[in-house]
Amino acid sequence: MTNLIKAGIIGGAGYTGGELIRLLIHHPGVSVSFVHSRSNAGQPVHKVHQDLLGDTDLLFSGELDTNIDVLFLCLGHGESKKFLTENT
Repeated sequence: MTNLIKAGIIGGAGYTGGELIRLLIHHPGVSVSFVHSRSNAGQPVHKVHQDLLGDTDLLFSGELDTNIDVLFLCLGHGESKKFLTENT
């Protein structure tokens, strides 16, 4: 049995986040633990990324989960540093 890499995504509502979600949900070695978006918290990911309808039942989360192996930051220019400063 293979241990899956648990991934979290910050900024999942944007284009980069959507492409990353699409790649990771189809990767056999990865489990997406959460997709963070304050403005879309509680909404299905496919409401924003309609191409993912039927591919995932993930919901956007407004909370962070630290029980992950890797964190992807898909925020706008200069926003990643600000996010990390506020959340670490």
